[in-house]
Amino acid sequence: MKAVILVGGEATRLLPLTCNTPKAMVPVLNTPFLEHVVHYLSEHQIRDIILAQRHLSQPIKSHFGNGKRFGVKLVYTVEDTPLGTAGAVKNAEKYLDDTFLVLNGDIFTDLDITAMIGFHLERKAKATIALTPVDDPTSYGLIEIDARNRVTRFLEKPKWSEVTTNMINAGTYILEPEVLSHIPHQANFSFERELFPSLLEEGEPIYAYPSSAYWIDIGTPEKYTRLHWDLFSGSKPRHSCPRGEEVLVGEQSYIHPTAQIRGPAVIGSNCTIGQKVKLTGAVVIGFGCTVLEDTVIEESIIWRNTQLGQRVSLKNSIVADNCRLNDNSTVEDSILGDNVTVVNGCKLEPGSKIWPGTTVAAP
Repeated sequence: MKAVILVGGEATRLLPLTCNTPKAMVPVLNTPFLEHVVHYLSEHQIRDIILAQRHLSQPIKSHFGNGKRFGVKLVYTVEDTPLGTAGAVKNAEKYLDDTFLVLNGDIFTDLDITAMIGFHLERKAKATIALTPVDDPTSYGLIEIDARNRVTRFLEKPKWSEVTTNMINAGTYILEPEVLSHIPHQANFSFERELFPSLLEEGEPIYAYPSSAYWIDIGTPEKYTRLHWDLFSGSKPRHSCPRGEEVLVGEQSYIHPTAQIRGPAVIGSNCTIGQKVKLTGAVVIGFGCTVLEDTVIEESIIWRNTQLGQRVSLKNSIVADNCRLNDNSTVEDSILGDNVTVVNGCKLEPGSKIWPGTTVAAP
């Protein structure tokens, strides 16, 4: 079976992290998010993958190439103009001649795709939509079903007075190629608001596959952070990462004997952790980072090639690539885009969002 991954959707809520880094390449435990998705599909024997993009992202193509390094076959489609979720799949129609899978490229899940495929084939569905429960369904698309899980109604972003279920569209679909004939060529067309309601109106068999498997989108810094902490907590059994106070250290990294590390923590390769540094999990430090003497890092995610000087305090924050936090600086509850410099002795206001290339000086 082939899969279409919808890559390059709305990333404004992840700013300033995604100014220069595509959302699909945002690191999760030091691995690009999209790489986790590719491995997930491969685990379910889906190794023929189309990346449907709004514009060609060179960082994505440079990292993945034709997919051979990851044990899959990758091809890329690019939209000349925005085509919406269904339109993007229509744009890949020439690759889709049998039952296929579609998933949003910003979702991390443990959904059992193999079982969902079996359900779809057994029901002889034209479309099967994965459902997941959420606490607040008003920001999503609700789907009502009958006793056999056949879809009876769609409701996009309802008011609380309209809510009849907490099961929402989880952004994963199994489709028959015939449904592509319902999508106009080179038009902005949505699965949620146009294609699925149209198929339902025409009496086509659309089914839902409810699942309580782990599910999260990484569309905000809060959810991006929560994914890391969920992985560390062990609520994601299929994913191997440190638990409790474990520490995972990459190749050619040096940790000074006086450093104190209480995990869980992941330290990438080619890192240097200096004298009397204190790391208190959960902490992620990316490739090529340097942390100097007496610096304290708590519950934070640091991307690649970032340098923290002496006596820096970094807590509950996300720091992107190539940043410099100079001696005696303090960063708490903040988000730093790439190439940010925090000068000596500067204390950021909690809740700060610093845009790429900014130099933050002490007041």
